[in-house]
Amino acid sequence: MPSQKIESGHQDTVHDVAMDYYGKRLATACADNTIKIIGISNSTSQPLATLSGHQGPVWQGAWAHPKSGSLLASCSYDDRVIVWKETNPNEWTQAHVFDNHKSSVNSISWAPHELGLCLACGFSDGNISIYTARSDDGLDTSYIDQAHPAGVTSVSWAPSMALGALVGSDPLDIVQKLASGGCDNTVKVWKLSNGFWKMDCFPALQMHTDWVRDVAWVPNLGLPKSTIASASQDGRVIIWTVQTEGDQWNGKVLKDFQTPVWRVSWSLTGNILVVADGNNNVTLWNEVIDGEWVQVTTTDP
Repeated sequence: MPSQKIESGHQDTVHDVAMDYYGKRLATACADNTIKIIGISNSTSQPLATLSGHQGPVWQGAWAHPKSGSLLASCSYDDRVIVWKETNPNEWTQAHVFDNHKSSVNSISWAPHELGLCLACGFSDGNISIYTARSDDGLDTSYIDQAHPAGVTSVSWAPSMALGALVGSDPLDIVQKLASGGCDNTVKVWKLSNGFWKMDCFPALQMHTDWVRDVAWVPNLGLPKSTIASASQDGRVIIWTVQTEGDQWNGKVLKDFQTPVWRVSWSLTGNILVVADGNNNVTLWNEVIDGEWVQVTTTDP
């Protein structure tokens, strides 16, 4: 596919770009305190809306699954998470504002839609909050206290199917798991069990030598292997895998990019990993049959 240049309309650093479920709209999170919604089709793009409500740089945006309606979450240095709802075409209102933490909200991630409307948020105070919508329109909040005491930089949900569910006896076995990365240079896995979030990897996954900037759990849909990609200030991307529930995670260095790596993201089918690094390069990677990872392509900076 040829690359497409899109003018965001922002006048400051764009920290994040998120594409909606259908690939028709982008949400851009910017240091100018705003989010912009941009429509894209073939080789054209057009501005659709500007969302103003944060009082600090916006770090990230995340679209909810369309089964929940047209919802977009954003997080900011201003300590707040805002859930925006599209009430009419290109008209957005603030449906929820979460401001119960007094530190920067660095990362947000919507749970798989099978788990309902559920949003995980990672904070600079080291905590993770999970907000879950109830059927009566109320909200339940659960916490992972001091997940990364030096600060949480990233959160990512696991697929809702249990490891190996597609080849097991109970394909309806639903699990709630999260991966997180932090300023303590580690990746951690968490599981909701009997109403409490508990660490599900012992010890924490430790191969990075600097802040973990991003984590991304592959949407493997119940296949026999779980995979997490982590990107770090140390320049490396590490692929973590586990074959059996309860086993130790194994880490393998994808590549040392010799520059901080900011973001990792999987394709919807989970077979392509996208890496964005500090040299303004975006590269696509694919796992070949012998377990090695090869670079598929790169985009022009």
